[in-house]
Amino acid sequence: MTNVRDALVAVEAGADAIGVVLASPSPRSVTPEDAREIFAAVQPSVTTVAVTSTGRAEDLPAILSLHPDAVQVPVDLELPSHAGVHVIRMLAPGDPMRDDCDAVIIDASHGRGRAFDLDYARSCVATSSVPVILAGGLNPGNVTAAIRAVRPYAVDVCSGVEATPGMKDGRLVRAFVKACRMMDP
Repeated sequence: MTNVRDALVAVEAGADAIGVVLASPSPRSVTPEDAREIFAAVQPSVTTVAVTSTGRAEDLPAILSLHPDAVQVPVDLELPSHAGVHVIRMLAPGDPMRDDCDAVIIDASHGRGRAFDLDYARSCVATSSVPVILAGGLNPGNVTAAIRAVRPYAVDVCSGVEATPGMKDGRLVRAFVKACRMMDP
């Protein structure tokens, strides 16, 4: 999310979590001040996620000062044990499975909308000791089939519900969440 309006649209549509991109070269990246405002606008029952591709430990204090519920980090970046957040590690085909985190997100796309690798995603779900989140190329038209094929713990969407890079399309956000909810047991 890059703004409060989009975050509130997602929450009203029924999203369980919202994320902001920090310390990353991306059209979706926001300042810590914007992230703080977005996180403050959503209700406490919605999980807040700080997403970063930084490999620099010196970037972590600013990210952790936002008090997200979870931080999504590259494979090898270590968070301090006292951070008090859930750790989500990004994995792509070829990466070894990780269990030194609270969840893994399968996405070689990194927000660019490239489709996930079906065989790799299925393998991760079958072998992971932590929840697996599926991302990469998902949109309202294909998320139901992706959930059926992979059976992830959760799904993550970014470019698949955008009007332009960084700006969400409310109609697509609502359609995506509705498609996901059709899969609820």
